[in-house]
Amino acid sequence: MKFSGPLESQRLSLLLEMAISREAQMWKARVPKIQPNQVMQRDEVIQWLAKLKYQFHLYPETLALAISLLDRFLAAVKARPKYLNCIAISCFFLAAKTIEEDERIPVLKVLARDSFCGCSPAEIRRMEKIILDKLNWDLHMATPLDFLHIFHAVAVSSRPQLPALLPTPSPSQHVAALTKQLLHCMACFQLLQFKGSMLALAIVSLELEKLLPDWLALIIELLQKAQMDSSQLIHCRELVAHHLSTLQLSLLPNSVYVYSPLQQTLVTCNRGAFHRQPSSVPGPGFSKDNGRPEAPVTGTAALYPHLPAPGSGCKPGSAKRKVEEMEVDDFYDGIKRLYNEDLAPEAVALENMGSVCGADVSRQEGSVSPCPPLQPVSVM
Repeated sequence: MKFSGPLESQRLSLLLEMAISREAQMWKARVPKIQPNQVMQRDEVIQWLAKLKYQFHLYPETLALAISLLDRFLAAVKARPKYLNCIAISCFFLAAKTIEEDERIPVLKVLARDSFCGCSPAEIRRMEKIILDKLNWDLHMATPLDFLHIFHAVAVSSRPQLPALLPTPSPSQHVAALTKQLLHCMACFQLLQFKGSMLALAIVSLELEKLLPDWLALIIELLQKAQMDSSQLIHCRELVAHHLSTLQLSLLPNSVYVYSPLQQTLVTCNRGAFHRQPSSVPGPGFSKDNGRPEAPVTGTAALYPHLPAPGSGCKPGSAKRKVEEMEVDDFYDGIKRLYNEDLAPEAVALENMGSVCGADVSRQEGSVSPCPPLQPVSVM
């Protein structure tokens, strides 16, 4: 996607107008009809869907649509807590069939088994029918992620100096980082009172405030195009900034790696056998204790679901590897196509594991690396 010329500006304005119109037709304050003590359960089930998105390697657009469908259904139906898992996994499956390519859509039997949702494929199909009937078979809706893409594209188009000021090498990587923040906010019950367009603009405005001296003029311009109330945006910004502070605490931008005693056996490959121990470092979006809210997903199994079993052979890894930041890779790969950027030839995690496997073939059986694992610590 190129951001230059009046034609591109008109096209973005048309996209924004269509999204705003679609949102206005379907919007009502989507506050789920649940008891106050069930609010945390709603947030936890969305975090579980985020883990499934990583586990099945789906696009962030799929997760955003699944959350929107879930909240839309819960706003129309008073569901019992025991059905929440079945409703959530059914919305997730509907979103996957709507967004993903055919070859990437999970097989329902595999999804029901590997997600540990506690539902059979037949129960998921019955719940799908209930959801579709209640939503009038209309799954086409403007999600907060759609607005995030449009607002970011308008900002880059109207401010040619912005790409040079971004903290990432490319606009698509910047959108990937903002997407992570947006999905984090969509799991917050308190932010359901705002439209998706308002939530997306609040995140974009908080980011532009750090980059552009004239950020306020640009936000006012976007406010007018989106026909939003400035007082609501200010209130939304405050809540979003407070909620994102919990996410920022988990990210250490200036990490220092220090010596730590070896506490676990490293992943090695001896005589064609692949040995692995569970990692203590959680993957993106996974709890540190790898706990199971309703559906268990361990960090190692989710990040490397296709590793060969013990006793199977392993191929030497490529000598030429491309290392990228893991926090945004999953979002970045799904967004690069919007900016005509080349996709990575293969998943970085699997490639790295293959390289470790190939490098350790020459080691003697039972040996481990003399170098302990490095762990990041914050420096005050």
